[in-house]
Amino acid sequence: MKRVKYSKYIPNLADDVSLDDLMDALSNFLLESGFEDELGRMYKSGDDALDALREAIREALLNSDLFDEEMREQMEQLQSKGEMDELIDEVIGRMEQEGFVTIAPPHDPTRMSTTAGSVGQDQSRQKPAKFEVTDKGLDFLGYRTLRDLLGSLGRSSFGRHDTRDTATGIETSGSSKLYEFGDTMNLDINATLSSAIQREGLTLPLQIEYSDLHVHQCEYQSSCATVLMLDCSHSMILYGEDRFTPAKKVAMALSQLIRTQYPGDTLSLVLFHDSAEELPLSQLARVRVGPYYTNTREGLRMAQRILQRQRKDMKQIIMITDGKPSAVTLPDGRIYKNAFGLDPMVVSQTLEEVAKCKRAGVLINTFMLASDPGLVQFVQKVTEMCRGKAYFTTPYTLGQYLLMDYMNRKSKTVH
Repeated sequence: MKRVKYSKYIPNLADDVSLDDLMDALSNFLLESGFEDELGRMYKSGDDALDALREAIREALLNSDLFDEEMREQMEQLQSKGEMDELIDEVIGRMEQEGFVTIAPPHDPTRMSTTAGSVGQDQSRQKPAKFEVTDKGLDFLGYRTLRDLLGSLGRSSFGRHDTRDTATGIETSGSSKLYEFGDTMNLDINATLSSAIQREGLTLPLQIEYSDLHVHQCEYQSSCATVLMLDCSHSMILYGEDRFTPAKKVAMALSQLIRTQYPGDTLSLVLFHDSAEELPLSQLARVRVGPYYTNTREGLRMAQRILQRQRKDMKQIIMITDGKPSAVTLPDGRIYKNAFGLDPMVVSQTLEEVAKCKRAGVLINTFMLASDPGLVQFVQKVTEMCRGKAYFTTPYTLGQYLLMDYMNRKSKTVH
């Protein structure tokens, strides 16, 4: 006879850890934006070593508000017994299994290389294992940031860019109209059949003619092309305040907002520093600031090239910065830099680019994370020239201002 032996069930604490809450608690660590200067000094370095992730998880498990009092006591007991590392390894295993992170094994110097070698530093020491946040993890962080920001705004739902015009689309919110060539075939069955019956009477088969066709009307919703210009100069991480990580979170939240609520809109990302570059949004969270100047002009030039490719009703640039322009690219490709005051050449060439935006009908909205006189003077000039808005805010209220501005902006009327 087969026997079954029962034992007391001991729950696995690793299974009780909410990965959603844990990722939220780790968001600042996973997105941190520091750099190392020429002297080797670290400014809140973005450490991707697995040991750094373990320590961040340990801090979150022991000191955050993820658990109730009973589970907190169990965590402290594990810590006192020296068994916390096993729990952390299990949690990391779950994070990898759920697709939030990927783990790269440590480099083995004894393995035979398939590439040509070169003389360099001593490679006898084994390099530590690394981790990387996956696209799923980044999407999740963007979603949580967006949810938290909308919650702070007191909005449980949000609309789109509505106008006074009506058009034939998928969402119906108005009366029907006779079909015209070019309309979306969003057929109003009742009105179409009613028209045919009025013309022919109740006969079978019912002949429907072109003049009977009616389509639903819906509110016209304009499409908007947005380029987010993000300053990654060294001032975004200096002076004891990380301004860049909150800016990255807001950018990720804006991407989530557009993808889920405004699918007809587009969002592109431009980083500006000594020069400027377009970056895929999927790489945003991995960006680090550096010992750079602020080449606002080059960022505007890059943004305009991107917007020229877009066929949208509205085109706008959202610029997040904490400093006045301090660099321009010369015709021969060299970078002219001057961080002291408002350099006349830098300012004049930057404002020339603002004027080009104005002539192209591109709106510029600027969100400043500092309020020094030089920056205020420059931004006021940009606002006067380009019918945009300027917001002086902090890294922690940036998201509220930016999302409110985006959602409340009225699109232009299209006839």
